[in-house]
Amino acid sequence: MNNHIFVGKLGEDLAVRFLEERGFIVLERNYWKKWGELDIVSEKNDVLHFVEVKSVSQKMNSDEQKSVIHETSRQPEDAVHPWKVKRLSRTIHSYLAEKGIEENSWQFDIIAVFIDQEKKTARVRYTENILI
Repeated sequence: MNNHIFVGKLGEDLAVRFLEERGFIVLERNYWKKWGELDIVSEKNDVLHFVEVKSVSQKMNSDEQKSVIHETSRQPEDAVHPWKVKRLSRTIHSYLAEKGIEENSWQFDIIAVFIDQEKKTARVRYTENILI
């Protein structure tokens, strides 16, 4: 398995655990349509959360609890650019229509997972209710 595929899968697994520990119910993972994919569909307090997961491998600086991202100087959330948002929006609306869910009871979130493979540690940053 390529390292970026491993990091992506591990990041999604960690994101699911993060959500479940905070009372979310994970309804689906990797909901796929030919025009896009939803990494995680979860629910909490009668609100659906469509969660995009972005994972990066990095080394953690234990002295200051800061990190250096090796793959890129950009933040993981930067990978959710306008064409990705358009595809996500279409996929979200497909999911809602398929499940017969009202359009006003959902939000879009991003979870960034920073994985230090050497130390076998991870840090999660959760950004809620992003307008798309």
